[in-house]
Amino acid sequence: MPRTLAKGRTFVYLLPWRDQDLIKVGYSRQPLVRMRTLHRRFFDVFDLDRGLLLETERLAQARRIERDILVRHANERSPAPLSVPDEAAGYSEWLRGVCPEVTATLSEIASREGFPLHSLRAWLQQWFASQGDGLYEWSLRMLEAIEYETFNVPAERRRNLAAASLAYVMDACEAVGLPLGGFFPERALAWRAAA
Repeated sequence: MPRTLAKGRTFVYLLPWRDQDLIKVGYSRQPLVRMRTLHRRFFDVFDLDRGLLLETERLAQARRIERDILVRHANERSPAPLSVPDEAAGYSEWLRGVCPEVTATLSEIASREGFPLHSLRAWLQQWFASQGDGLYEWSLRMLEAIEYETFNVPAERRRNLAAASLAYVMDACEAVGLPLGGFFPERALAWRAAA
């Protein structure tokens, strides 16, 4: 059957803020994209070891689980951190002081419903690892763009977008625990060491 908006894998996410007793609860078909909308350097602000992704089969299931958690913990709602853009914050989806309870709830639902429950770090490792060949080739293109800009664009007009992108992706891979040598060419590793 064709995939529709109501059908297909959807994740309920639990994203603990690293330096506070604060969590973000929500659902998304693309958790990595959602985390990036909350904070570009999501791997610096969210605790990847305590974060969880509950994988449901349908959007309606994820919506129901998220709603139940947020209703149950309505008294623990909290404002989003100031570093989260207002348009991405999701004002009712931040909770304070209930990470252990929400973790237990997601574990219980996974056990009862047979839904896979992923550690956020393990899921991110798997996602980035699945991009391995693409990362290698993409990083070579970024290095070419960096080299071109260095030798052909006056310093005051350089935008350094390729350098920023390559550094960001390498930082993200390192933050989730992937060995950079297995995914990036030697030239990229040397560039990063010299940067």
